[in-house]
Amino acid sequence: MIVRIMGEGQVRLDDGHLTELNKLDDELLAEMESGDEEGFRRTLGALLDAVRRLGTPLPDAALEPSELILPSPDATLSEVRAMLNDDGLIPG
Repeated sequence: MIVRIMGEGQVRLDDGHLTELNKLDDELLAEMESGDEEGFRRTLGALLDAVRRLGTPLPDAALEPSELILPSPDATLSEVRAMLNDDGLIPG
């Protein structure tokens, strides 16, 4: 799976990591629903760090279709809310 972090680039991520990422996504969704800005900031950072750690960066010149687009680390709660679908940021 190709994942884009807005403002950073793309990484190739094995589908086997989706379970771990979905746990963080569920936590992020709960923090957003409760308006927990501090928790939202912490969990968004943890989610993006996990994608960077588990994925393999693609070269800057590569333009693969992204199957998943994640917000930038400095995205606001309202910006991320606008990106959500029924499953959160990560499907499944």
